[in-house]
Amino acid sequence: MPSPTTSDPAGTVVVQRAAANLRGIGWMLVTGLLFVIVTGIVRHLGTDMSAIQAAFLRYVFGLILISPVLIQQLRHGAMPRRMGLYAARGLVHGIAVMLWFVAMARIPIAQVTALGYTAPIFVAIGAALFLGETLRARRIGAILIAFAGALVIVRPGFEEVSLGALAQLTAAPLFAASFILAKKLTQTEDSSVIVAYLSIFVTLVLLPPALYVWRTPTWEELAWLFLTAVTATIGHYTLTRALQAADLAVTQPVSFLQLVWATLLGFYVFGEEPDIWTWLGGGIIVASATYIAHRESRGRRKPKPPAG
Repeated sequence: MPSPTTSDPAGTVVVQRAAANLRGIGWMLVTGLLFVIVTGIVRHLGTDMSAIQAAFLRYVFGLILISPVLIQQLRHGAMPRRMGLYAARGLVHGIAVMLWFVAMARIPIAQVTALGYTAPIFVAIGAALFLGETLRARRIGAILIAFAGALVIVRPGFEEVSLGALAQLTAAPLFAASFILAKKLTQTEDSSVIVAYLSIFVTLVLLPPALYVWRTPTWEELAWLFLTAVTATIGHYTLTRALQAADLAVTQPVSFLQLVWATLLGFYVFGEEPDIWTWLGGGIIVASATYIAHRESRGRRKPKPPAG
């Protein structure tokens, strides 16, 4: 019997796809850990500095970190081929980052993370609209269930919806749009260039509002924000590598581990014990999105019946 890796082209494709999926999962695991570290640092900074100014400084430091990539690109006379997509991603991502900083300063880490998991639901919708992925009935059902999970967390009508919760719920579809644009860019652009131009455009978006609320930061605040920039910049790079290696349906379930890590961080470092509604709503969101990703990935692997 011929080996699938040597004589069977279909078997070779399956093996290569499986290896690519494993790489994507590995990159996404690293991404989750890095972003949880960013979450902890921003939570530590609290509300002493304006969320807009903190977000701006984080991206200024990120821009400094990736400047070698930009210098090398300018030296070779190479310019991105899809500048419009870069600018659009920078705009939506910049607004989302401001809202995320607001949420992090006002509600527990576990709640921020749980509400943030509505973003993959918007990713599923965007992938169907802009990436040609099929929006099956099970995906529609998962979207409705995930929104129900978000309602369980914020409980409108039973408890006053906080500013932080509203900020995170607004940021989620914006982060999803940024995610979809990044996936689109990975089809033709280099990972390091995608990260570099994100820093440029987000910095430009945050500059005017940051100047409006500006105050002189302390050296300690600058040090923490620099560490945030280092960690987040690496995280965006690993996220881009994950998107290049595997489909969204494969990488999204892995990102849900951030809820566990973020909850442990909030509990052991900041003394934040999530209430039962956060656990219940977060569990509903994670379960629904994991189910749909699992079903979609199985559908992709199902072999087509032979003709006739």
